[in-house]
Amino acid sequence: MMAKDQVIGVKNSSMPVMDINMWKLRAGKDNIVFNGPDEQFVGGRVMGADAGIGGTYGVYPELLMEADRCVREGNLDKALKIQLRINDLISELTSFKGNLYDVMKLILKQRGVNVGRARLPLPHVEENEMNRVEEVRKHIDESIEEFVG
Repeated sequence: MMAKDQVIGVKNSSMPVMDINMWKLRAGKDNIVFNGPDEQFVGGRVMGADAGIGGTYGVYPELLMEADRCVREGNLDKALKIQLRINDLISELTSFKGNLYDVMKLILKQRGVNVGRARLPLPHVEENEMNRVEEVRKHIDESIEEFVG
C-alpha cells in the first residue's frame, strides 16, 4: 500500500479497521481516508479515518454526525453506544424481504424526503411488511431523540 501522487483519497470498505490505520500511516497528512462499512464507523474513525461514506447514513444522518462529534471530542463511551444502536438499526433495515434501498427510501419518505422507490429489478418491500417500515422509522426517531435530543 504505497501512496501515489495522483491519489488524494480512498474509501476503505474492508471490514478490518486495521486497513484504515495502514492507509493513514502510509498516505500522509494530505490524503483522506474514508471508512466504508456503516457497522464500524466509530471504529474506523478511531483508527484514523477522516470521515465515513455509508449506504445507510441517509436515513439517520443525525446519529452519524453525533457519533462523529463524540469521536472528535473524545467521548468514546457515547460514540460506541451510538454505534451499537446504529448496528441494531442496520439489522432492522436488512431484515425485510424487499431490498434495503427500498426500505430506506420508504423511511426517507416518512421522514419528509420523497425519493421514490427502488428501481426494478430490486425487489420492493412487500405490502404485509409496510407496518414494520413504520416501526423501524420510529426506532430511528427514538434513537435520534435519545442521543441527539
